[in-house]
Formats: sequence, structure tokens, C-alpha cells
Amino acid sequence: MSDDFAPTIKFRSLSGLAKAVVRALVFALTLLGSLWALEVHNSLSWAFFKEQYLGLFLALALGSIFLGVKARASEQYDRVPWYDWLLAALGLLVGGYVTVMYPTIAYRLGVLSPDRWLLGGLAILLILEATRRLVGWSLVSLAAVFILYAKFAYLFPGQLYAKGSSWERIASYLYLDASGLFGFPLAVAASVVVAFIFFGQALYAVGGDKFLTGLALSAMGRFRGGPAKVSVVSSSLFGTVSGSAVANVVIDGPITIPMMRRTGYPPHMAAAIEAVASTGGQLMPPVMGVAAFLIAEYLGIPYGEVALAAAFPACLYYLALFTQVDLEAAKRGLTGLPREQLPKLRTVMHRGWVFLVPLLVLIYTLMIDNWQAGKAGMAAVISTFLVGVLQKETRPTLSGFLASIEETGRTMLDLVAITALAGLVIGALQLSGMSFKLSLMLATVAAGNVLLLLALTAIICIILGMGMPTTIIYVMLAVLVGPALTQLGIVPLAAHLFIFYFGMMSMITPPVCLATYTAAAIARSDFWKTGWTGMRLGVAAYMVPFVFVFHPALILKGTLQEIAMAVVTAAIGIVFVGIGAAGYLFRPLNWEKRGLISLAGLLLIPSPSGTYWIAANAAGLALGLLLVFLEWNVTSIGRAPVARADRGGP
Repeated sequence: MSDDFAPTIKFRSLSGLAKAVVRALVFALTLLGSLWALEVHNSLSWAFFKEQYLGLFLALALGSIFLGVKARASEQYDRVPWYDWLLAALGLLVGGYVTVMYPTIAYRLGVLSPDRWLLGGLAILLILEATRRLVGWSLVSLAAVFILYAKFAYLFPGQLYAKGSSWERIASYLYLDASGLFGFPLAVAASVVVAFIFFGQALYAVGGDKFLTGLALSAMGRFRGGPAKVSVVSSSLFGTVSGSAVANVVIDGPITIPMMRRTGYPPHMAAAIEAVASTGGQLMPPVMGVAAFLIAEYLGIPYGEVALAAAFPACLYYLALFTQVDLEAAKRGLTGLPREQLPKLRTVMHRGWVFLVPLLVLIYTLMIDNWQAGKAGMAAVISTFLVGVLQKETRPTLSGFLASIEETGRTMLDLVAITALAGLVIGALQLSGMSFKLSLMLATVAAGNVLLLLALTAIICIILGMGMPTTIIYVMLAVLVGPALTQLGIVPLAAHLFIFYFGMMSMITPPVCLATYTAAAIARSDFWKTGWTGMRLGVAAYMVPFVFVFHPALILKGTLQEIAMAVVTAAIGIVFVGIGAAGYLFRPLNWEKRGLISLAGLLLIPSPSGTYWIAANAAGLALGLLLVFLEWNVTSIGRAPVARADRGGP
């Protein structure tokens, strides 16, 4: 479930002692995270602070990064330079210090002793360098700006002015305060996300990915535009175990994109469908993107509540995509795959029904029994391996089991660096007072206009998302903009999901959109054509967040009648908008008809006012059905002479 940053990780290909050390560190990272998620520490006979665990987790990750990842592209792959051995040792030191000394530190947090600010400064530099190796300079530069502001805020005019802090206080605060390095972003990654990444790797180890692909093929492959529908379904299913747009594209794309091209989809269309379908994996419960777990932690609510709230908006996202995919197939006269090329559903279910058990376990523990998210994830991991041994075809080998542990640890490395850096950003914002000031400034600029503030937030999310992972975007704007949104009366969960959605949409919004880049590379298509097509296919994601902010019934906040009405009208409205975006119903639509049916869809989108809402919905439904009937009537009249001619009639 790695966040959606395009992987620039270049692991060294090591042998001998260096390889053994790196493998031991990533194994330990996975096992330590798994034990913590299972709450084994609660059964210990002595108190163990969360910060002690996070210190050890960070130490293992930093050691793995500096030994396993090259500092420069020109370096050799097969050896570790002496300075990386030194950096790995220093990484173990700064994390180990917190693990060993935190019981003493906790009672004297305000003391600026040399060991604290020296190790704090070292920890900051190590995290910046680790992030640079893994994801490039953009995040490092962003974090450096906020840290420098905490020091030099006294140089800024007006509302940006602040007293500023000493380097010693900045280093110690970011290193040891609960709002800094060991704050909630790293805590969520180390206690929750690790379990869900392990779950995804466990499913792959027992062949669960083949089951999900086979299920999608058998269910959708025979319909018109079958391969594209397979892409939509399989990507949404993979979203339940990965929550990463780029990972979904990499796994699904090599299978579905060539199939779509063979059946008649142009390369840019095939790539756009895959990119949009895979991006929706972050929205699809039960396992969403990393930022969804951060929402639960930030708001202090169960993750299951976040997942339930996100369920129907995710369905609307895929409904709009599915509608356009089907109409594109009709427009191009595309058919499904031959039956002989499709697996039989009975055969797929007979071999793969066991993979439904871990998903049911996850849903039950998260949504019904309200387990902690990390513990529920580990329950799914354990049940995956248990059901895997039931059949010879799915029984994991020892090497496969060990590989899943190792790959989980490797996948965690970029997340640890990103969430540790996010902690530094949050700490710097809190220390400088910028979080309160920017929230106040935005509220002032918006002058109480909720729609204007939402539009500004959406634009900021997409701009910041150009080259940055959703996690960082969410963390920054949850701190900077979240309070301003809630002060204007927006339901907190709706406000944070809004930020999450638009941070995620940077994956398919040009000019920098990593999921689209990846899909276009696989399809060998023109990037710009792919990008604009992806925006059109993902139209629902640009609309739905504004809707659930003003009408929280879409995220299941309201009476049963309000929720039912919102669900029905929004679903019909999204279909109409999808028809308008595709420009086809029973025949190609001109721009006037596309505009009218899109208007009908917008009128059906729920709004917060009672009588006006009902009247608008009624008008939208009437207009949409009238257009559908007229188009059906015209095309059916046009088909009748053809049918009589085929029968040899007059």
C-alpha cells in the first residue's frame, strides 16, 4: 500500500555481509511492525512507550535505506561505500537513543541538553538525505523551507511574522516532541500501514492476485469493451489490498492495456482507463490509501468509519468510469473477448474462494467488531496464509513466505522516509505558528464563502500534488487548511476526505500525474492525450467531493431517508454526466445534447437545501429521461428499416 509516489528507489544488488545485513534489517522492520500491530507489547511486564517503538522502527528503516539505496545514479550497484556504512550507523544511533532513553526524556522534554539538539540535528539531516535518495529533491526542498521559516520567521512581514526559534530548540523539538518526527504520520505508517502492506504481499504469495484478475475476466470479459471493464473491476479489487495508484497500474496495466488495444481501444484511451481505474484504488474500502489511515488518526475516529464514509463516493467514481468505458466501446463498435479465452466463473471461484476469507475477516474486524486497524490487518495476514495452505495450488513455499516479509520491509522504506519527513513538516508548522496563521489567512480571503475556500483548497491540492505523494499533501493541508474548513461549519470528516480526494487527483491531472505517466509508458501512448482523456474519465472525482461537503448524506452522515435519496439521485446524476462526457448514448451526441444531459446530471446531484433540492432533482430527472427517450426513439426508428431490409421486407 505504498503511497503513490513513482518509485525512484534504486536498490543496490549486494552480496556477502552487506546483503545479509540489509536483509536482516528489512526482515526485522516487518516483524517488529507486525508484533506491534498485534499489540504484543501490551502483554509485556514493563511499560513500553510508543516513542520507543517508533525510535527502533526508524533506526531499522534508516539503516536499511543507507545500506540498500544508492546515493547517486553513478555509484556502483554491488558495494556499499564507507560513508553509507557510517550513515547507517548514525541512523541506528538516532533511533536507538530514543528507544533506550525515552523513559527519561519523557519527564524532561523541555530541557535543551546538547545530546538532544545534536542528535536532533543529525536525525533531521539523515531523514532529509534518506528522502532525497528515495523520492528526490522536491520533498526535501519543501521540508527545508518550513524548517528555515521556523528559524527566520522574524524576517517576514505582516501576518507571516513570528519570533523565530533557536537552532537548538528547533532540532530538539522536531526530534522529540509528539508533534514532530515521532508524531502521527510515522506512528500510522509503523503501526497500521505495515500490516496492510504485509496483507497485500501475503495475498501475492498465495496467488490471490491471479484470483482477482480471473474473477474480473470471468465477470466482465464477455461484454462489449470487455478488457476495459476488466481493467475497471480488477483495479478496484486490487485497491482492496494495495491502495496505491502506481502499484495498481504496474500490476494490472501489463495485462489489461494490451488486451484493450487488441480489441480496438486506441493506446491513449487504454492507458487513461487503466490510470483512472487504478487511481480509484486509493478510494476503495476496505484498504484505502495511506492518507485514509491518517484521517482516522487525526480525527480520532475508527478507520472503519472512514472506510464506510468513503464507500459510496468510491462507487460513484467507478460508476462514472464504467459508464464512459461502456459507451466508448459502443461508439467504436467493440465487442468482448471470445468465451474460449475467458476463465469460467465456477472454476475461478472453486480455486479461489479461499481468498474471500481474508477479505471477510478484514471487513468484519474493521467495520463490525471495530478492531484497531493494524490488528485487523494482521488478522487478515494470518488468515491469508492459513487459507493458502488448504490447496496445493495456493500453498506458499518457504521462499515465498520469506519473500513476502522481505518485500513488505522494502516497500515500507519510502513510506517511513515520507512520513518521518511529514512529521518534521508538521513540527515546523506548529513551532512557527504557521498552521494557525495560514488557516486564519485562508478563512479571511474566502470571507466566509465556503465554495471559494473549497475551490482554493482543491487548486492547492492539485498543484502540490505535482510530484509529491498524497500523504504529504494530506498532512500539510490537514494542518493548514483543515481548521479553516471546519470553522466554516463543514463536517470534519467531509473536510478531510475533500483534501484526500483532491490530493489523490494529482495522480491523473496533468502536467505531472504519476499514474498516467506509468500507464502511458506501458501503452506507448501520447502522454498529453492520455492525460486529458484521464481527466474526462475521472470527472466524478472532481465533482463528488464538493457534493459530500455540502450534503454529508453521501458519506452516510444524516437520516436514512436523506442517505437513500442522496444515493439514488447521485447515482443517476453521475450516469447522466458520464453520458455527456462520453458524447454518446445510442448514437454520437452533438455538443448541445451533451451539455443538456450533463446539466440534467448536475441537477440530480444532491444539494443541501430541501425544497429547492427536490425541485432541482425532479427537473434533472425529467430532462435526462426525456433526452434518453428521444435518442432511443430516433435510433430505434433508424434501425427499423435496416431490420426490415435484412428480412427482405418492403
